[in-house]
Amino acid sequence: MDTGLEIPGEVQYPSSPVLVPPGRPTPHRTLYLSNLDDQGFLRFSIKYLYVFPAAAAVSAATLRDALADALVEYYPLAGRLRHGDEEGKLVVECNAEGALFAEGSLPGLAADDFLQGGGARPHRSWRKLLHRVDAHSFVAVPPLVVQVTHLGCGGMVLCMAINHCLCDGVGTAQFLHAWARAARSSGIVGDNPVVHDRCALRPRCPPRVEFAHPEYHRHDAAADDDASNLLAHLLGQPLAPVSLTFTAARLAHLKKQLLLKRCTSFEALAGTVWRAWVRALDPPAPLRVKLLFSVNARRRLMPELPDGYYGNGFVLGCAESTAGQVAEAAPMPTVVRLVQEAKERVDDAYVRSMVDLLEEQRRSVGGGAKPDLSASLVISAWTRMGLEDLDFGAGAPAHMGPLTSEIYCVFVPVAGDPGGVTVLVSVPQAATDKFEHYCCNSIDAAAVAETGGGAMAAGNGMLERDEKQQPCHGHEIKIDY
Repeated sequence: MDTGLEIPGEVQYPSSPVLVPPGRPTPHRTLYLSNLDDQGFLRFSIKYLYVFPAAAAVSAATLRDALADALVEYYPLAGRLRHGDEEGKLVVECNAEGALFAEGSLPGLAADDFLQGGGARPHRSWRKLLHRVDAHSFVAVPPLVVQVTHLGCGGMVLCMAINHCLCDGVGTAQFLHAWARAARSSGIVGDNPVVHDRCALRPRCPPRVEFAHPEYHRHDAAADDDASNLLAHLLGQPLAPVSLTFTAARLAHLKKQLLLKRCTSFEALAGTVWRAWVRALDPPAPLRVKLLFSVNARRRLMPELPDGYYGNGFVLGCAESTAGQVAEAAPMPTVVRLVQEAKERVDDAYVRSMVDLLEEQRRSVGGGAKPDLSASLVISAWTRMGLEDLDFGAGAPAHMGPLTSEIYCVFVPVAGDPGGVTVLVSVPQAATDKFEHYCCNSIDAAAVAETGGGAMAAGNGMLERDEKQQPCHGHEIKIDY
């Protein structure tokens, strides 16, 4: 089975990694982290990978010097996490200790080899492209770790691990573009000043939990066994990474087929992938399954979070139903409407209630509240953030995406196709072909017609014209007309 590009050999390091402190003196302070920042399930680093061809590569010295400049404004990323005075809370000690920066080379690898050899789908050998920090605990790892690897073609791979407790995807993009502006000598700060303070998301006193928050709670103990069995099924089998690229044209066609009055690309694709995931895993029909996905709450709060806010400003949206309804019984537009309704629930009151729930759980339950992952697909969308438009002075990357493939699903922007999305997720090896098939054939025409949305050619599904005759196989597919 094709498992993506395996990178041979080992990275050659001309010298040991170095710490890069801010280029100028910065405030020494303790930074409070909100309850959205230091949730237990966010206590990890997001690992990004960028591939730059020779024409867009820059020197390690340029990257390192620009990083020092960017850390002047984003100085908490040069600090260190520690446990705070409140039980279960983390804080950032802004001590200017520095980000970790490593430089290496892989002369036997070229950017074209990387991209043409399954580069959209992570392989476990990619981990060598990011320096591994030997630390006794999560809090001992620097919040920002960077490695630039020079390729034989003159290109470079740039990887970074950014602590999720300090930044979400929006905040990460904000920081990365500040770093790129510094490299281009275009200044560090963008249109809006950097906002470090997280107090806008403090819990209320006393906390008031006003919603059920199914993203954190199971429905009943009787369903726990089936749900736990599904999680064990996922974790107990060899997993295979799957990469499916939906072009902008294909997404537009998918939305048109749904015949909904309004529908975003995310909503259409999330519903499609959720249904395919449930169908491929085939859990018991009565089991309640969930789709958990990130919802940017910055504009849903009153008052809104300021534009320069780079902390975690997202909450989990939760769509749920029985496996039987998601897989077969409900027409596809109904599944998509579940996603839409979950998004619509997230308003100021819902976010404040979630912050208060996290506060209550932190005080009463060891480790705090955790998302219900027992029978859930988790989607993290990296699209529409500008993560792919990173120019350090010589040009944009040919590819960006996660360094590793996980059990949760990532929607990644497609270089050269604004509006296109690559879906990356790991599923049990035995389910990969089914998952791909259901993603490629997501809409049943007769079921859509039952919703009153209009007529469609019977059996047309998601595929049109000659594509209907093409089987959906392999583990890296581009879905287009």
